[in-house]
Amino acid sequence: MSLVIYNTFAKGKQLFKSIEPRLVRMYTCGPTVYGNPHIGNFRSFIASDLLRRYLEYMGYEVQQVVNITDVGHMTTDDQAGGQMGEDKMMLAAEREKKSPYEIARFYEEEFLRLWSLLNLRPAYKNPRATEHIPEMITIIKKLLDNGYAYEVPAEGGGNVYFEVAKFKNYGKLSGNTLENLMAGARIEVNEEKKNPLDFALWKQDPKHIMQWESPWGKGFPGWHVECSAMSMKYLGETIDIHSGGEDNIFPHHESEIAQSEAANDKPFVNYWFHTRHLLVDNQKMSKSLGNFYTVKDVLDKGYSSVILRYALLNTHYRQSLNFTFESLDAARSAIQRLSDFKNKLVEVICKECQTHTKEQSELVDKILKDAQSKFEAAMNDDLNISEALGAIFEMVREINKIELDAALSGKTLRLLERFDVVLGVFIDNDKGLDNEVEVLIQERQLARKNKDYKKSDEIRDKLSKMGIILEDTPQGIRWKRKI
Repeated sequence: MSLVIYNTFAKGKQLFKSIEPRLVRMYTCGPTVYGNPHIGNFRSFIASDLLRRYLEYMGYEVQQVVNITDVGHMTTDDQAGGQMGEDKMMLAAEREKKSPYEIARFYEEEFLRLWSLLNLRPAYKNPRATEHIPEMITIIKKLLDNGYAYEVPAEGGGNVYFEVAKFKNYGKLSGNTLENLMAGARIEVNEEKKNPLDFALWKQDPKHIMQWESPWGKGFPGWHVECSAMSMKYLGETIDIHSGGEDNIFPHHESEIAQSEAANDKPFVNYWFHTRHLLVDNQKMSKSLGNFYTVKDVLDKGYSSVILRYALLNTHYRQSLNFTFESLDAARSAIQRLSDFKNKLVEVICKECQTHTKEQSELVDKILKDAQSKFEAAMNDDLNISEALGAIFEMVREINKIELDAALSGKTLRLLERFDVVLGVFIDNDKGLDNEVEVLIQERQLARKNKDYKKSDEIRDKLSKMGIILEDTPQGIRWKRKI
């Protein structure tokens, strides 16, 4: 199998080849932990998870680092190179009457909880920016020594900036040039800087709560240098893949490239993987428009985490995803169909069934082989998830036309579960029922036997609220988990 992925830096699709055989080093820009993560954040994280899962499906070991940005950055300075703006962590601390560190730990815990709930593979490392200040200082020193950075002295220390004009490739990731950036700049003049686009590596601000000692006085790091430091520490100076949302391309990832390659004199990243924006009802998600949703908001409306994962997964990562509640309902139906199919296979495996014919075996083998071939061809083409899902549902349709025995059901189930190594969306009915649920099912059976249909219906409703759906069939009661 040969995977081709779109490389933002190359502006086109490229055959993927890792630096080391069967090992992929991957860095994913994690959250700034000052509030509940929204569904747009997780659209990007799930796209990166899909890439990681497919690489693992292909037999690679993936070392994925997902950082925790727990140092507040100045929004204006970090986004556009200008003067200092409002600090996200400090604003959250004031709003919730907590320290920035308390804010960071609270929302970090919530982020990791949702990461697990949405069935993303655990990261190889989740480094915190606050615990890697020495590594950031080391990079800044190298940039000063190499002539790519300059210090602006001040009382008690100074600010340190990266001089973008010294780095000849600045702008190649985003397609910007320094000339065009300067011509279109809307940046407040900062007389400290040689160029308005120079970005901060180390900052001083007496009002900033989170500060550390450095060779340039007490201060705190710029946003961009944080990711370079953590990527280098855990994955090395050159890595295979760096992923994130398209809003990170400029200035964050552009600046990461500049400072990392200027410090080490070697390529920083071989493949840049970026996910497009998420829209809500065909509009940009915004609190002012009333269409801003956190993951918690969606779950609180009664949608399960697996439904949300599927809804954020089933559009190609390089297409804008239009999120609607109708799309969640469609995701529920799709997941229910897959879950019912899986449950049917499991049920047949557990029964004594007639032996299949040679013709049935050959037909099932052909359907499964075609499904796997189409699935892998789609995923190898820049993770074409729509076609990959189409291959799975085509398999479901064709297999449902055949009366399977235990052997053929087992063969089909194994392929279905292999597909879910990539998707991560199946509901697991195999883990059994809680004792309370089993007792209620037995009580309902007894009520039906005694023709106490009122009690039977009450128990069915209670089980439904507990997430268990009962189906009365000629073969007896069947149960499944609510999607």
